[in-house]
Amino acid sequence: MSVILDLPFSVCTWISAAVATVYTLMGGLYSVAYTDVIQLVLIFTGLWVCVPFVLTNPSTLDISQTLMNNTLHAPWIGQPEMKNIWIMIDNFLFFALGSLGFQALHQRTLSASSTTTAKITSFISAFVVFTFGIPSVLLGAAAASTDWNQTTYGSPSPYERGEAAMILPITLQLSPPFISIIGIGCVAAAAMSSADSALLSASSVFTANIYKNILRPQASDREIQWAIRFSVMVMGLVGTLLTSLKNSILMFWFIGNEATFIIIFPQLLCVIFFNISNGYGAVMGMLTGLIIRGLSGDPIIGLEPVIHFPGCTLEDGVYVQYSPVRTISMLSSIAAILLFSYLASVLFNKGVLPEKWDVFKVKAQHSPVPLSPVGGAIEEKENEEMNSYN
Repeated sequence: MSVILDLPFSVCTWISAAVATVYTLMGGLYSVAYTDVIQLVLIFTGLWVCVPFVLTNPSTLDISQTLMNNTLHAPWIGQPEMKNIWIMIDNFLFFALGSLGFQALHQRTLSASSTTTAKITSFISAFVVFTFGIPSVLLGAAAASTDWNQTTYGSPSPYERGEAAMILPITLQLSPPFISIIGIGCVAAAAMSSADSALLSASSVFTANIYKNILRPQASDREIQWAIRFSVMVMGLVGTLLTSLKNSILMFWFIGNEATFIIIFPQLLCVIFFNISNGYGAVMGMLTGLIIRGLSGDPIIGLEPVIHFPGCTLEDGVYVQYSPVRTISMLSSIAAILLFSYLASVLFNKGVLPEKWDVFKVKAQHSPVPLSPVGGAIEEKENEEMNSYN
């Protein structure tokens, strides 16, 4: 909106945030679900409408020629090197598995009409998401194949100006004005889809886990509804204020995703597939994952690494970890959850530690058994129920 309509970035941000907050506040999950469907259609069709106009712009070369050739800019496909192989694997696991811990994902699966519908929707989405990425790849390739000297944008290129994050709306300017408006509508739809999901997820988590369980356990259903609405407004205001910081909002997005990948995903995995998991393991797994990730360093927030994994090198005054540090932190968290869960279960069930110290009530759970998938526990429970009926 800021690029196409030539409005101040702060004004566009507040307008978009206000719209997303209002319809999320009024409609709740229904508004999020229905607008997601509409936005999904707009994103897919709108970007495909823009692609032919951008690719046929006189300032844009044939993307097949710039695929591997250093014509105007570096080849748009990139130059993967063997030293980056572990980083690529780390990024793949980060994006593929990290999203499994998102509250927005389970919000949609749990609201499905049946378990079968939730499964089918999830499986279809896993394949369709690649199709939705094709227009963005083509537009990015067009941007890397454009002689910006021949455009109203001028030189240097957006990448050289440090505006790579705005490359999609900038590239849409290569199409006719009415087409670019359609494209920016698609970008706004994508932003709204993410914003309303984040608002509803954050407010639901706060209301259910903090307000209902800690602050007001006796709260009525109507009070809970008003608490969610108030939380949506607060979350929308706080999230919008964060965009005024010097650091990019994408930094907060990556930090949040890393926290999900390192903390929530291991807990989700263990609680579903390992019946030995308990609260003590969850706490220790969280601390272990965070400590290892923090000691590994992060150039995004200017954190120097303390642990130098194999391949860690100093480049332009910044240490770069070529090992999959996020995956290592995630696996360490899983190992810590299982180990400390088993130790806590043994210590409390054997009477080594007094029961009054058992904050998470491990004593009330089953006695420790060898680490095994939950499927075996489910079958055992079903057999016990059948015997009780007999």
